[in-house]
Amino acid sequence: MSTTVLAAGDHFVLPRLLADAVRAAADDAGTDVDVRELTLPWPHTPFGPVGEVAEASGTEDELIDALRGAEVCVTQMAPVTERVLAACPDLKLVCVSRGGPVNANLEAATRHGVAVCYAPGRNAVATAEHTLTLLLAAARGVGDTHTDLRRGVWRGDYYDYDSCGIEIEGTTVGLVGYGAIGSRVARILTAMGAHVLVHDPYVAPESLRGVAEPVGLDALLSRSRVVSLHARVTEETTGMIGAAELARMPRGSVLVNCARGALLDYGALCDALDSGHLAGAGLDVYPQEPVPADARLLRTPGIVMTPHIAGGSQEVARKAARIVGAEVGRHLRGEPPAHCANPEVTRRPGARSAR
Repeated sequence: MSTTVLAAGDHFVLPRLLADAVRAAADDAGTDVDVRELTLPWPHTPFGPVGEVAEASGTEDELIDALRGAEVCVTQMAPVTERVLAACPDLKLVCVSRGGPVNANLEAATRHGVAVCYAPGRNAVATAEHTLTLLLAAARGVGDTHTDLRRGVWRGDYYDYDSCGIEIEGTTVGLVGYGAIGSRVARILTAMGAHVLVHDPYVAPESLRGVAEPVGLDALLSRSRVVSLHARVTEETTGMIGAAELARMPRGSVLVNCARGALLDYGALCDALDSGHLAGAGLDVYPQEPVPADARLLRTPGIVMTPHIAGGSQEVARKAARIVGAEVGRHLRGEPPAHCANPEVTRRPGARSAR
């Protein structure tokens, strides 16, 4: 008897990538699987709230219909809501191919006995590389110079001393957060000759030895010519960089955010750039996505922007599929999951047991 699996992919983590990874894992487990495919509209249609979950794509109705009789769902963006879980009693495992299962209602999944797995670190390399791209571009004023040149304007005054950018070698760079992404950025910057400061209260100082200097946030802001944000959004970190924090940064410094828009006060950032206190900013995430056409950010000088694509590479999509495929393989073999957001489900008597 085969296990029915829904591969609910999208236009980035393609359904066929998920399906191929699941079939490979099933072959290794010596088990037959019947894999259905569903294509969700992201990123051609922006993600958003669906039911009670955030950053989801597609509808509850289409997911319920596609999941009928399925034991496993592998997805990136499908809305795993209370309504979906209640309507799909055969479901035992949901694998979200993201760094965190924000599109799954964990409380409801636990109540329904459904294990929810995720794919930590899948986009760490891509996001670290993109952070460096924006950091270097912002430090050298690439955004404004590129825009002018595309308009046919050749401005010699960009070579004026006060308009020139900065080099990374010998510069103090502060990283707020030292997880899978921040730690990679730190190693690259250290190799480039930067002096790296790190503020992360959850990281043991000895783990930074030879790479970065641990400091408090105030010290990091006041000492760093470049600041890059890599923290998760929590109650503690929401709005952690506002007008007062930006004012502590040295005049002519640069801020980069490839983490989450909620970490930063964007109005205060625009004020700091307009006043000349900050020389530049590199942004991949925003308080509202897509960015509204009348947003002040689009009129503020010194910003180089990308549309939340730091974690987007072909390697990320393939890696994400492999990680969740491996979780399906563990499920089929009756093994505990490696990355489970509600591990109590797998240990609880009476839960929807694995085959």
